[in-house]
Amino acid sequence: MPVLKNVKHEAFAQGLAKGLSADEAYHKAGYSPNRGNATRLKANESIRARVDEIVGRGAVKAEATVARVLEEMRRLGFSDMRKAFDENGNLKRPEDWDDDFAAAVSSIEVVKRSIGDGEVEHIHKIKVWDKNSALEKMAKHLGMFIDRIEHTGRDGGPIQTETKTWREVLREEGGE
Repeated sequence: MPVLKNVKHEAFAQGLAKGLSADEAYHKAGYSPNRGNATRLKANESIRARVDEIVGRGAVKAEATVARVLEEMRRLGFSDMRKAFDENGNLKRPEDWDDDFAAAVSSIEVVKRSIGDGEVEHIHKIKVWDKNSALEKMAKHLGMFIDRIEHTGRDGGPIQTETKTWREVLREEGGE
């Protein structure tokens, strides 16, 4: 879909694609604040199509796909700290880490500590991204956690329901 001919519509679609609320995008596009009009414009078919196109192009440009995001979460969730060390227990150089472990590392800190006689010891602190968060998100994606919400009526009892025709409802409201 090409750029929208209406400049304000295009600006509104661009704002929505950037993650602004409909109200914010409407105002930034040059309209006077009006929640109802912003909501109606957001529902416009050409606006929705344009936002989808902009967001889709951004995802392709960033190479963001569901598969890639899941792959990165897999790297974090299944990272193994032992991959940072060689067979003798010495810390490997970061360029010698495999891609999976390297992706899981959020930071490295080298602390110099004097051990006497002018000698300095280097202590390496390796911090990895949150495994639990990555695993939880993967589990949710796989449908392993199902949120259940129970609704009850008055005092924890069953919810009382009643079936009425639309004519009965209108009669009760005084409409017929």
